[in-house]
Amino acid sequence: MRQFDSIRSLLVIILGMAAVLPAAGCGTKKKPALTIEQRLKNVEKEKTPDRQAAALLKIARTQFAKNDESGAKETAAKALEKLKVEGDASLFAPRLVEVAGFLAEIGDRKPAREALGQACGLVDSIDDPVRKAKLFADAGAIYKANTDSAQAKEMLKKAADSAASVEERFRAEALAAVALGYTRSGMADAASDVVDKLLDAAKTLEEPRAKAEALAAAAGVQGQAGKKKEAGQLLDEATTAAKSIERPAENRAYALLAVALATQSNGDTKQAMALLKEADKAADKVPEPASQKTIVDKVRATMADFEKKLKK
Repeated sequence: MRQFDSIRSLLVIILGMAAVLPAAGCGTKKKPALTIEQRLKNVEKEKTPDRQAAALLKIARTQFAKNDESGAKETAAKALEKLKVEGDASLFAPRLVEVAGFLAEIGDRKPAREALGQACGLVDSIDDPVRKAKLFADAGAIYKANTDSAQAKEMLKKAADSAASVEERFRAEALAAVALGYTRSGMADAASDVVDKLLDAAKTLEEPRAKAEALAAAAGVQGQAGKKKEAGQLLDEATTAAKSIERPAENRAYALLAVALATQSNGDTKQAMALLKEADKAADKVPEPASQKTIVDKVRATMADFEKKLKK
């Protein structure tokens, strides 16, 4: 009887384990990636035109990365079409600027100008001067990339005017966006007034991420204008501010990324890579999955770009 009882107990244990362990060959399998055609069909599931446009733009980027230039242009044109309806300027304007930026990047100039024209008309109706300054600055940089220097200057002037009207505690953020717009446009010589105002505003900042980003933006302009020494001093201050951030990890990652970008534009790609490695460590510690993915993708894409530069 005892032997029977012990065998029965053993069977109970084995059967219990079988209930909780996965069957052989039944492990979790990754779902196969959706094809471009499937992704295009799924776009209509998005509930608003701006979200549909965002989904189409993602697909267009994938197509372009796979050397399907004609497909990318066609999909980006569909994204632009989605935004040709009336909508909330604060949602549609940034989406139009993103679409315009991609179109300019792939050399599709006419629709890029169309998207920028529509975007800038909407930006004028936005009340928030910080947002307005950022969008005009982005538009200016894209106009320049699209070989329209006159429009680039006009948009950057509008960006600077918007930044000047921002209340003091938010002014550095707006001026930093304008400074970056001038840097991306290759018009650093025209940004001396913006840089002076930005440096004055940065002195009042106590929050280290904001300080690091403001100083990095100013350094980017100074470096492009040939003022390497001044840029280097600003980058030292920006690096100190960024590295002083312990948490949240997201702030540390974004601050280090901003300083790395400015450091590379000032000619020190090696140091920029060192900063990016620190940014990558911080990005991995961001707890919220969607936010983590966004910053990790940005940092690693920048690292890949800088690695190519180092090999040249």
